[in-house]
Amino acid sequence: MRFASFGCYGELIRAGTCLFGAQEMRFASFGVNSCLWRNLLAAQPLPERIPPMQTVFVAVLTGYLLGSIPWGYIVSKCRGIDIRQHGSGNIGATNVFRTLGCNWGVLVFALDVLKGVVAVQFAMRFLSLALPATGGWPLDADQLGIVAALGCFFGHCFPVWLGFKGGKGVAVGAGVLLGLVPMVAILGLVIWGIVFKTSRYVSLASVVAAVSLPIIVWLLQGRLGAIFWFTLAISLLAIWRHRSNIQRLLAGTENRFEKKK
Repeated sequence: MRFASFGCYGELIRAGTCLFGAQEMRFASFGVNSCLWRNLLAAQPLPERIPPMQTVFVAVLTGYLLGSIPWGYIVSKCRGIDIRQHGSGNIGATNVFRTLGCNWGVLVFALDVLKGVVAVQFAMRFLSLALPATGGWPLDADQLGIVAALGCFFGHCFPVWLGFKGGKGVAVGAGVLLGLVPMVAILGLVIWGIVFKTSRYVSLASVVAAVSLPIIVWLLQGRLGAIFWFTLAISLLAIWRHRSNIQRLLAGTENRFEKKK
């Protein structure tokens, strides 16, 4: 079968043929012997299949679409309520936790983290294969992951499906950082946990963790690279999304976290 008539997408079609060709796929003692493994998982630069700018666009778009999945809204609807009409009106995990209880709040948090990880890893491990193997293009796989992470973060905060009124970015921020720089995400979550444990303010813990992220990156990497500027950008956006909480914290009217009974 020839794929020349499909132009730059021929290689992708060929990879799909390998995927679904039963005689090409063998699993022996968990060892994968297939052209899918050779083409997609061997970490070798493949011939350019999608123009670079289209690759960046696909990374942003897939990141945004994954980020815009409103898990808090979906889970609450499955439970027979609209989470936007309860508590703070936010679709994030904290409001779900307070309104529906621990199990549902943890589920929403996990799903929001997961969509961030998936968006980044999809761009870094799959879409990056379409980038040119030689010079002349300024983005590498890690930077393409950052592009997807930005799309995911904005999709979560401003989902088109809910009139661009989404979450505040804490869980999805943790997810994209887990996909990009796991150690930074883990240290940020530790800081969040310490502040929350001592204060019982979710908003204060979130703001302090957001402030700490670019500092952690700078301390670990020792330079102001792409990851630093990315974490600075999402930290500023997360802080801005918590501006009403900050006002209530300063006024002493912010509610401490109490588990739903």
